[in-house]
Amino acid sequence: MSLPEFFFERVTSEIHQQMEGVLALADRLARHPLGADAQACVAGVSEAAACVRQILASTADLKDAATNGMAFEPAPKRLRDLADEIEARWGQKAAKSGVTLLVSYDGAPEMTALIDSDRVIQAFDGFIAQALAGVRHGAVEATLRTQSAGDMVRLEGRVRGGGERNIGDALDIQEIEALFGLETALSVAVGRQIVSALGGEVHTEANAGAGETLVFEFTAPHAVECSGEEEADSLHAPQRAAHILVVDDNATNRMVAQTLCEMFDCTSESAVDGVEALEAARTGRFDLILMDIKMPRMDGVTATHAIRALPGEAGLVPIIALTANADPEDAAGYLAAGMNGVVEKPMKPEHLLKALQDNLGGGEESVAA
Repeated sequence: MSLPEFFFERVTSEIHQQMEGVLALADRLARHPLGADAQACVAGVSEAAACVRQILASTADLKDAATNGMAFEPAPKRLRDLADEIEARWGQKAAKSGVTLLVSYDGAPEMTALIDSDRVIQAFDGFIAQALAGVRHGAVEATLRTQSAGDMVRLEGRVRGGGERNIGDALDIQEIEALFGLETALSVAVGRQIVSALGGEVHTEANAGAGETLVFEFTAPHAVECSGEEEADSLHAPQRAAHILVVDDNATNRMVAQTLCEMFDCTSESAVDGVEALEAARTGRFDLILMDIKMPRMDGVTATHAIRALPGEAGLVPIIALTANADPEDAAGYLAAGMNGVVEKPMKPEHLLKALQDNLGGGEESVAA
């Protein structure tokens, strides 16, 4: 990796991490009794932070697509559930804009395909965002059509807008940005990249009235989805509630981690560096430690070695590395130092939940998902 690429990765990662912190803090503040003006300010902060986060994520996706190709993680997915998730994701956003979003699924009820559902939703995100940007009132329609074709499933996404400002598949990202802003332009560009990487294509069809319908299609293998009970077992395996020590020299990072711990009905305390972490660990009152790597006075790896040298149960507490450097070589080094797992920054709730599930023994209580 060249020096400019290294700094691009570090800067974007840091900004993304700080935006996650702003969102967590705003969410926590919104739970307090506030006046209407204060609530509006908190909502504005959340919206702005989410916008910055989305711009960074889209920029990173486009950079990765240009250098390494778009990455996918396919898994069995029931396609009518995909349509439900799109509706849940966009319904309220559209309503706040004064637009009705109509989402439908057209296909066999149990049709299941091997796809990266997050990427497909990301494609819909871009195209729904462009449709909403061109509509001031009325409705936007999003449809997922599926059809079996031998061992494959043909998927067709359709997003119908009724606005006067059409986007057309021929417009480039700069023209789209001029019409609808940077966030929408980047989302559209990512959507097009995803469809292209899946071997599909994007085109538009003029509506009978105003506006246009954007259509994208691709094929994916048939798959057998695990049953609902099996999925529930994998995501909600019985685990006991825990008291967690959060160790990080950054106050925002500590707040984010503690907020996520609360989300899973766990209690927590915090420490600002390895020295404080070691002293807290000596008490033996923690079920798990979330340990930052780079800290002043004593870093996370050194603190882990010191904790592992403690006698009795205190030296056996599970320790999870929190780091923006989660490359396989780095992760192997953390495990060799005595850590039990790695959660990459910025933390995602599902990743922290998985770490808790993997490292806390079963009991009568459970980590709530």
